Amino acid sequence: MPPAPSPEPSAVKPGLRPSLGLFTTVMMVVGGVIGSGIFRKPGVMAGQLGSPELLLAVWALAGVITLFGALTNAEIAAMIPETGGQYVYFERIYGPFTAFLYGWAVFAVIQTGSIAAIAYVFAEYATQWVHLPEWSGPAAGWSFHLPGIGDVAPLREFGIKVVAASLILLLTAINYLGVKFGGLVQNVFTVAKVTAMAALVLVAFLAPGVGTAANLTADSPTLRPHGWLLLVGIAAALQGAFWAYDGWNKLTYIAGEIREPQRNIPRGLLIGLLMVTAVYLLMNLAFAYVLPVELMAQSKLVAADVAERCRAGGGKWIAMAVMVSTFGTVNATILATARVYFSMARRGVFPRWLGRAHPRFHTPAASLGVQGLWSVALLFSGTFDTLTDTLIFVSWVFYAAGAFGLFVLRRKEPDTPRPYRVPGYPLVPGVFILFSVLYLALTLLHDISSYRAALAAGRPAMLNALFGAALVLAGTPISWLYRKPRPPSDS
Repeated sequence: MPPAPSPEPSAVKPGLRPSLGLFTTVMMVVGGVIGSGIFRKPGVMAGQLGSPELLLAVWALAGVITLFGALTNAEIAAMIPETGGQYVYFERIYGPFTAFLYGWAVFAVIQTGSIAAIAYVFAEYATQWVHLPEWSGPAAGWSFHLPGIGDVAPLREFGIKVVAASLILLLTAINYLGVKFGGLVQNVFTVAKVTAMAALVLVAFLAPGVGTAANLTADSPTLRPHGWLLLVGIAAALQGAFWAYDGWNKLTYIAGEIREPQRNIPRGLLIGLLMVTAVYLLMNLAFAYVLPVELMAQSKLVAADVAERCRAGGGKWIAMAVMVSTFGTVNATILATARVYFSMARRGVFPRWLGRAHPRFHTPAASLGVQGLWSVALLFSGTFDTLTDTLIFVSWVFYAAGAFGLFVLRRKEPDTPRPYRVPGYPLVPGVFILFSVLYLALTLLHDISSYRAALAAGRPAMLNALFGAALVLAGTPISWLYRKPRPPSDS
């Protein structure tokens, strides 16, 4: 018999395709986590701790806790290897309403605000290489006020915003053309950023007469806190480190497009976060080797100061390294996050047209486009910094809820096949949940303290955590429009 004819292109279902292997999976984790935090946070953390040993210990502890959260999430991801990540998990664990609020928060600002903010950092550092035109006169200062959010000045820093918007639209277009194309870009820029960081570490340790091992054990005589202040300093430094480690959960958003997800998602999370932790520790070792902790605390961009000490003009090349790093992080966020809205639309709890996959490129084309446009809108609003600050609290509520969901699933579905089980259960997820609760409590206390200080100084004040929670709950009326979710679509 003659072979059966190949299906016509029109007969092939325009869904998403599993086309990403382990290497790209690892690069998604590394590229999605390492952004600008490692360049910005060490100086602030050095001032909070006053000790290079404590600084390294905090980075290591934050890495371990983050790994515990990722390994906990990996069991659920291997059990439910579907595109949409935590939205799909919450739907199965807690029901459609909680899942919708998570997806709404991701769309409203958690990830779209992150795209805008990281693209802004990219453009900000581009000014080290090129002069960007800006509005001048009354146009530059034009603004209007949004109650509870602040002043919106769309034309302020116009050149930086145009470059950032161009980056968002470029990477949206790249990911529109195919997940393999977007994954290739991710691989290239993640390798480039890790290579640049490795080069800085080598130069810091090998440049003659620049650093000394004595700096690694010399505490600051003026900054070292004691007693309760030391605990407060450690808690504050952990917040900075956790922010730098954030982004590992993006991998679960694209589970349906990973080959052998039950195997590659846990391995990708483990290998990727071990690489990130190693990079962060080596970078901080290099910083502390070159700069005494007191000088680190006075630096806004430690990496640039270290590079300048090693070689004149090195700070300009660090600006390029930050651009490469943030380029890859924006790409990872764009690639992964659009799958959340795509999955919601396929279940009938978001506008259905957002669930359309491109018939040729097999990408969530409509979701990518809307995500890109909303990210640009947040960018020009100038409010994304405020909005992302308010939702740090909510993000960690969802992190804790996701980890607690493992206990729920173990009880509700004890016989469901689990290709991967988190090691050290229940200790590993339990420790992550405990740290999440402590982190939330410290964030709320800091928020209340800042609120009171602002009121005492006569400045406008807002409880960021409560505002963030209110913004998420604002999605409740929208969820009423989609009370009867339909089964996931295969089209």
